[in-house]
Amino acid sequence: MVTKKRTPWLGMDLVFRAPSMAHIAWALGDDETRRVLELCQDIARDKTLAWLEDAVAEIRWKSGGKNRARVRDGLIVAVFRHYESRAVDSWPLLHDHAVVSIRARRPDGTWGNQTAGSLMTHIVAADALNTLLFMEEVSARLGWAWEPREVTPGRRPVMEIAGIDQRLIGWQSTRRQQIEDALPVLTAKYEERQGHPPGEQAAYALACQAADQTRSPKRTVPLSLTELRERWRASAIAAFGACTVYRLAERARAAAAAVWARVRPVVDIALAAAQTIAVVYVMRGAFKYHHLLAEARRHLSYVLRGRPHQPGLDEQIVQEAIGHYTRPVGRGRMMTADLRALYPHDTEDQAVLRPLTRNRSATPYQRARLAAGAPTARVHAVRRADRLNSRPRPRTVAVPATPSPRPGRRTGRDLEPTTDVAAVEQTSRTLEAAAAEMAARLQAGIRERAAARRPSPQHAPATAPPPHAQQPVRPAPGRTTPTGGIA
Repeated sequence: MVTKKRTPWLGMDLVFRAPSMAHIAWALGDDETRRVLELCQDIARDKTLAWLEDAVAEIRWKSGGKNRARVRDGLIVAVFRHYESRAVDSWPLLHDHAVVSIRARRPDGTWGNQTAGSLMTHIVAADALNTLLFMEEVSARLGWAWEPREVTPGRRPVMEIAGIDQRLIGWQSTRRQQIEDALPVLTAKYEERQGHPPGEQAAYALACQAADQTRSPKRTVPLSLTELRERWRASAIAAFGACTVYRLAERARAAAAAVWARVRPVVDIALAAAQTIAVVYVMRGAFKYHHLLAEARRHLSYVLRGRPHQPGLDEQIVQEAIGHYTRPVGRGRMMTADLRALYPHDTEDQAVLRPLTRNRSATPYQRARLAAGAPTARVHAVRRADRLNSRPRPRTVAVPATPSPRPGRRTGRDLEPTTDVAAVEQTSRTLEAAAAEMAARLQAGIRERAAARRPSPQHAPATAPPPHAQQPVRPAPGRTTPTGGIA
């Protein structure tokens, strides 16, 4: 996770933090596992900072900062590594503080202040990139896989290492429990004062207030990393047993083998673009490029589960989404989803999607996943039609079902007809035969009308024209073609 803090005179403090399961594996694993996870943290952090330098950071000059350009010679960054949380009981929390200096060089070589707004705008996309890169490094070096875990019901799941005991999260995350214990009191006071439950923004403000009220002072007695790891391992063994701690890496490798056998790490750009645009549209309504980029990177994390991705694949997904499913709105770089392109010829889907942005009975992520269901089904249908070597047919053409239903199945209007490859091929042959017969009748009628209008020959020999002199006959609009199909 990448978070930001403002430092008035220095710049910004970017905090790089791995997922919760990585903290547990780093704290309770052996020394080799600890060093590998620290190396993965270094690589993911450096690549994320390099992306911020090359694609995001801007320098400004002149009155009001009206002139802006990319920084020259990179950013000035100081990195500090911390191993524990700030609580008195000191729980494992591997994270890095990257303090980015506000000073940078302009294209002409002079020094000035960089634009903090560009870094602040892309902080969520940087967080998604750091998580994606960290997952890839861990899977490549340790052979572990990742699975989604639902932290809060109805909210976006987080990616965690598969095979690690879930009880260790409760052992480590005491801070979250403190906030959850203080939040109901603040929520009750808000409802008594306002007369209604808090909305999304008010709930976030109350959570921040609960975090501030339960924040404990920092521990003043320093401990070495060896002492901290011995204390953490003793606490985990006392709570869950020695087998849970000492076999942590072994169980993670066994779970990874099961994940790779079940999940195919294949990225479909068309499917990813449709899902990305539907989720971002329901979550935000109007959005910008960096919102799509962050969601595309989350999609890659979920689909690949730690497998490496090709460089620039996230940007390809965003370009596919912008080129096919968006339209500009207002002034500037804002855009929104083009419902006619996202749901072509499906007015029912469009009517369902619009109320999703105003429905308050479900969480935003639940509404977003529901909205992504229709384009996902359409992409799967197109892929299935390509595999069967059949072109999409109009809605008025009915595909015949199997002659006899399977025993034990219900029949009626509530049961959709089932089709297989043999039925599709039979239908194709039937259509081709009917088209050929109708084309033959059409050509015969044209010849008869031409013979009736032609004057009777006087002394011309009755010879048939050569085959190459015959002109092809174009069928009338709406009729079938000799090659089969429907024109």
